[in-house]
Amino acid sequence: MTKTVKLEKRTRKHRAVAPVIATLLMVAIAVVGGSIIFVFSQGFFSQAQISGVPTIELIKIVGYDARDVSTLQTHDGGPMLLAGSGGDADSLSEQHERIAVYLKNDSVQKMLLAELRFGGTVYTYANSATLDAQGALSSIAGGEYDVWLTDDTIVDVLLTEGAAEIQPGQTATITLALDTDFKTGRDTQFKITTTNGAVFVGTVVIGQQAG
Repeated sequence: MTKTVKLEKRTRKHRAVAPVIATLLMVAIAVVGGSIIFVFSQGFFSQAQISGVPTIELIKIVGYDARDVSTLQTHDGGPMLLAGSGGDADSLSEQHERIAVYLKNDSVQKMLLAELRFGGTVYTYANSATLDAQGALSSIAGGEYDVWLTDDTIVDVLLTEGAAEIQPGQTATITLALDTDFKTGRDTQFKITTTNGAVFVGTVVIGQQAG
C-alpha cells in the first residue's frame, strides 16, 4: 500500500513538472527566434540606409492615342507637329505606324525602362533626337519606341539619353511604331519593366483614344 502511494506521488510530480519544462522550452525558442529576426532586420535596414535610394516605384498609364491619324495627341493634350508622324489615316493600323501611350512617374526617383512589350513583342529603344514621318527608314521604325518630351515649335523633341527614362513627377508620351499590322478594335497589352524589376501593365485598344 505504501509503495502504491509513493508511486502515485512520483507520477503527480512528473505530471506537474512536464508543463513547466514545456513552457520553458517555448520561451527559449521564442527568445532565439526573436534574436535571429532582430539580427536579420538590423542587417537589412543597415543595407537599405547605406544605399540611400528608395526602390519603390509607382508608374501610372494615364492614357493613350492608338488612332490611325496623321498626328497623334501627346500627354499634354496637343498634337505632334509633323504631319504623317502618326500614320497615313487610312483607318488601318499597319506596320511602322505609331501609337502614343502616356506614362506618369509618381515615384520619388527617376524610372529607367529595362523592357517594353506591346502585344507580346519586345520593342527596342530608338534613342532618336527628333520625330519624323512614319516608315521603315524613319527615326522610330517598326518595333522601336522613344519618349516624346515636347515640341520646340519646329520639330517634336525626343529623349536622347542612353536609356529610356522618366523623371520623378514627370508625365511623358511613349511613342512606339507597330512591329506588324494590328486589327482595329483589338485589346493589346502594354507592359513595361523597370531596371529595378517593377512591372506595370495596361491595355491599349487599337484604333481608339483614352485619357
